[in-house]
Amino acid sequence: MSSADEILDVVDAADRVVGQAPRGEAYARGLRHRCVFIQAKDAQGRIFVHRRTPGKLVFPSLYDMFVGGVVGAGESYGEAALREAEEELGVSGLPAPEPLFKFLYEGGGSPRQSWWSYVYEVRCELPVRPQAEEVAWHAFLPEEELERRIGDWTWVPDGLAAYERLKAFRSGGSAGGAGGGGTRGRGGTAERA
Repeated sequence: MSSADEILDVVDAADRVVGQAPRGEAYARGLRHRCVFIQAKDAQGRIFVHRRTPGKLVFPSLYDMFVGGVVGAGESYGEAALREAEEELGVSGLPAPEPLFKFLYEGGGSPRQSWWSYVYEVRCELPVRPQAEEVAWHAFLPEEELERRIGDWTWVPDGLAAYERLKAFRSGGSAGGAGGGGTRGRGGTAERA
């Protein structure tokens, strides 16, 4: 089965399941669904950053400071977070990612993209072997270096919005709610793949 055929739960503005659709249809019709964003840090507290492969259907060659993706039909956010983190990092035996907050991402584009986004963090002390079909380059960067790269590299916009909200959350501000968030960095419309 291709990723476009993966069945997703379609949800409303309150994150209640209202139907199901294949991923390709959900993107094509702008159906609201669920995604997870996991910030992975190594033993030194550095953040896993990667550049997507040029062959990706959405956002080829853009940078991301999260691993993650869509939540499958009937799957919980927590199940998806662990699955996605292990798949993208190329590890097994990660601890369960810690849930931090959830927000409604509203991206641009036509049709307009919208998904409930749950942000997690996980410590990865295992040697990573990212999926070659997903990750063209990767490194664990200190947060100060990541901050310096935000204005220089082109980032996936939903990941950038999640990162801005994560910084607000960690500083005691509000991270939840609706909206695209994040104005720094370069990016376009957002779709998690």
